[in-house]
Amino acid sequence: MNTFNIVVTGIGGQGVLTAAEVIAQAALAAGHDVRTAELHGLSLRFGPLESHVRFGKKVLSPLVPAGRADLLIGLERLETLRALEFAGKKTNVIFDTRSAVPTLMSIKKQRYPSEDETEKMIRKIAKYMIHVQATKAVKKAGFDPVMANVYILGRAVAERMIPLNKKHMIAGITAVVPPKALELNIKVFEMGMASK
Repeated sequence: MNTFNIVVTGIGGQGVLTAAEVIAQAALAAGHDVRTAELHGLSLRFGPLESHVRFGKKVLSPLVPAGRADLLIGLERLETLRALEFAGKKTNVIFDTRSAVPTLMSIKKQRYPSEDETEKMIRKIAKYMIHVQATKAVKKAGFDPVMANVYILGRAVAERMIPLNKKHMIAGITAVVPPKALELNIKVFEMGMASK
């Protein structure tokens, strides 16, 4: 296959890097060449964060070019919009409806985009879009909301937005998640798959 390009975005503390690493390890388990990169700041709690994952037969660069993402995964609404520079006519977008209004936005009294506005902006650029109440679903099930990242990965796999199967994704989760949290993360991933 040609190189498959994924951008995962959100804020620090949501598991952006973990989600990207799960995808990378899953792609390795499937026999792909993989490159990853973290961009736009450090994974500070509540700070914006973006991670790139590219996999295929032979991948030369870790960075997804502007407008060339096959998949954009947003763990927070505003950060999903900020990452739209990587989206184009072939891009699928899946995002959590969760909002986290930045402090500076509150201080400057700037308006945070509504869900409808977010969806309209995404639809203007991307091929296909799904919004998921991942954080809400994970909280409702009594789990740590940080596991919304694996929930949304499960939904993306169920929607065939990622060309990796359940077996490879679970191998990725197993390679990345600490053993004490593994069973719960797999359970939440499967919840995400079943939410389609």
